[in-house]
Amino acid sequence: MLAYAAQGLSGDAGSQSGGQLRELLTRAATALDGLGGALASLVVEERLEPAARYRDYLAVVDRDARDSLAAIELVLAQPVISSQLVDNLNASMHLRALLTDLFLIDEILKSQPAAADHV
Repeated sequence: MLAYAAQGLSGDAGSQSGGQLRELLTRAATALDGLGGALASLVVEERLEPAARYRDYLAVVDRDARDSLAAIELVLAQPVISSQLVDNLNASMHLRALLTDLFLIDEILKSQPAAADHV
């Protein structure tokens, strides 16, 4: 997405990178749909403790994932996706919050002996 944003394109129609961008955004939307549930299942399967703290944090991750999904779906719904629009999406606090959420939970899970194999 950063490369597309840097191209200064007024739209995605007819460009190879535009098609790739829509595919990337579609795949991101698919991944975000259900991310919170997948992480919650991991906490249960791995019996991570304290479970209540994980559930509380995963509620934040789920909210940020849903907010990010809404932003991505709004961009995908546009007939034309410009580099500026993608630049604004990249700057979205919702996407940034989600990335930070995932970095944090990734580091925590890496330190868990049982969960380390699943990360």
